[in-house]
Amino acid sequence: QMWQAGKRQASRAFSLYANIDILRPYFDVEPVQVRARLLESMIPVKMINFPQKIAGELYGPLMLVFTLVAILLHGMKTSDTIIREGTLMGTAIGTCFGYWLGVSSFIYFLAYLCNAQITMVQMLSLLGYGLFGHCITLFVTYNIHFHSLFYIFWLGVGGLSTLRMVAVLVSRTVGHTQRLILCGTLAALHMLFLLYLHFAYHKVVEGILDTLEGPNVPPFQRVARDIPVVPNAVLNTTAKAVALTL
Repeated sequence: QMWQAGKRQASRAFSLYANIDILRPYFDVEPVQVRARLLESMIPVKMINFPQKIAGELYGPLMLVFTLVAILLHGMKTSDTIIREGTLMGTAIGTCFGYWLGVSSFIYFLAYLCNAQITMVQMLSLLGYGLFGHCITLFVTYNIHFHSLFYIFWLGVGGLSTLRMVAVLVSRTVGHTQRLILCGTLAALHMLFLLYLHFAYHKVVEGILDTLEGPNVPPFQRVARDIPVVPNAVLNTTAKAVALTL
């Protein structure tokens, strides 16, 4: 019995090591390569003749998702966000990882329907590096509270990262209709997610009120209108006249 128990534990440990060994190639990357891929994620390349290369690693995208979680936590604390159920950490992790995994799966399904040449790991890597623009935009706009500055970064930095992903998918998809459906869906989801992260965890309402009304403006109150004072004799005479008429 001891031999059988030891054999079972050894087989479990070996299977666990084998599973980790399967994931090891996706995280075996040098910091210099990650830095180069971060810069490349902001540079759209117009090359449609043959498929563009996608890094098949998950270390950089995973670190970017964790960075986005940390930035989102900072935004929640500065905006005094109150979570009814759960914690701030759980909400931030669920939001970021839910978007990364959910949208990657959805776009991969659309890519399968549109006959695009991309794997699930490549889709995770492409969308993960696409979050680099979101991290820059939110880090700046959570600390500098100007809505015009956010829209500039949203169109500039967020737009560049989105165009990079769109260019890669265009090079790996055949057919104008398929390209329009696939790339349009990805661009809309990616840009709207950045808008959601900004407006959901930011002091937007207070900023709009300060802009329209100015700071330290007391709330609106109902004020009685001025009514001219009428002597009692006139009122009595008017009442008697009305009574006689009736």
